[in-house]
Amino acid sequence: MPPPLSAACPWLQLQRTVRFGDTDAAGVMHFHQLLRWCHEGYEESLQRFGIAPAALFPTPQHKPEVALPIVHCRADFRRPLVVGDELGVVLTPTRLDPSGFEVAYRFVLADEEVARGLTRHLAINATNRQRCPLPDAIQRWLEAAGLGAGVQPV
Repeated sequence: MPPPLSAACPWLQLQRTVRFGDTDAAGVMHFHQLLRWCHEGYEESLQRFGIAPAALFPTPQHKPEVALPIVHCRADFRRPLVVGDELGVVLTPTRLDPSGFEVAYRFVLADEEVARGLTRHLAINATNRQRCPLPDAIQRWLEAAGLGAGVQPV
């Protein structure tokens, strides 16, 4: 389990509340919502760090040169999550190699880890779909996450 982060990395510490639309007929969070929350947390962390969404994600007006598809994902539930649960979400990004990284996600309720997720990303050239180096912005985000404190967002 990764150590808690200091307030120096607020862009790696997020909040989520389980809403009715996140739950299934049994009244607990439906399994696929956790992976959606992982990706939304990743996007929010990048934006809080200072990386504009359009710099990494395609829009009608802009297609980035590098795509970052998820090539592996995992979600583990420790206990049921129900409507109204207010969760802390801690992201731990890690560079795997020059073209890959993963983000581990811890979902915490009242100091108890209730779920965890993982997404593994690979940088590919958006035109030829071949592996390529990570974009500079992602490299800065990963470096800052690894240092934990003292690095200023872009």
